[in-house]
Amino acid sequence: MSRRALLVIDMLRDFLDPAGALYCGDQAAGIVPQARRLLQEHRQQGSLIVFVADSHPPDDLEFQLFPPHCLTGTPGAAPLPGFQPRDGEHWLTKTRYSAFYGTELADILRRQQVEEVHLCGVCTSICVMETCSGLRNRDLKAVVHQEAVGDFDPQAHAFAIKRMRNILGAVLEP
Repeated sequence: MSRRALLVIDMLRDFLDPAGALYCGDQAAGIVPQARRLLQEHRQQGSLIVFVADSHPPDDLEFQLFPPHCLTGTPGAAPLPGFQPRDGEHWLTKTRYSAFYGTELADILRRQQVEEVHLCGVCTSICVMETCSGLRNRDLKAVVHQEAVGDFDPQAHAFAIKRMRNILGAVLEP
């Protein structure tokens, strides 16, 4: 039996709370119940759980493209209720779009002999798609849960879903 993992990407206050610094909008925030359900299912099934969280210093160059958000140690960088790691689960901070860039994610997946990685979170067209690409580059099966990923831009979301399916070979689940 292959080992499965669930990556919970950027389920953070600054993205999904209407008062957040870079709120992704009501459509994106609408994924929260589905992402919680998916997290619960994977916990019950014994999947490896990895939370990946944007975390930036105040002078991060990303702020040339986007307003400051998820500043390290601030309430905006904190997870939404229900998305805190439990014992044995991982919390990785990242400063770039891909969950692989500058993190231990590749090592964790390799050590745990993970072959199939499920994805949920925001934003579909940025961090989810870039992480999916990183999985493909490592020959790992990616499963994207469409009802548990969201974006501030509906057209970008649709493009990302299509690209992950057609170019990256991701399996799309409801």
